[in-house]
Amino acid sequence: MRKRKRFVAAGIATVGALIATALVVVPALATPPSGASVTPLAPVAQFDEIKANAKIGDWKAMIKTKGVSDLHVVQVTIQPGGTIGWHSHPGLSFVIVKSGTATIYDGDDPTCTAHVGLAGSSLFEPAGHVHIVRNEGDVPLVNVVMQLVPSGAPRLVSEPSPGNCPF
Repeated sequence: MRKRKRFVAAGIATVGALIATALVVVPALATPPSGASVTPLAPVAQFDEIKANAKIGDWKAMIKTKGVSDLHVVQVTIQPGGTIGWHSHPGLSFVIVKSGTATIYDGDDPTCTAHVGLAGSSLFEPAGHVHIVRNEGDVPLVNVVMQLVPSGAPRLVSEPSPGNCPF
């Protein structure tokens, strides 16, 4: 009887471990990029904790970090019909559309409304915001992106489709 209980317990533990492994290893139905490439424009820079304020006239800015941060400056190129896939960022992202047209869809928008960024436009992406960037135009989309993330964190986290858009 003891052998049987140990066998059942071992079997349950094994099944539990397999399920846990599948949840960690399988990318949770993440949406892969297609037709996209990322080129670093500078080495990753590390900053110790930052606590700074700036004020010029009515303009104000404040940044405060705890722990070491990595700063990435990259160029993201997406070919016509391509996408980065659904994703989020563990830190702050500042994006400049260098050329082409960026079409962005937000994961929390039940209407799946397209937000279009033309060459010369810019946008800010807060940490944890699930979105997808697509090139629905007929020329390459080129974005320059600056991201401040916790040291050692990826600059991009692939996410499963939130289900609000047909893609």
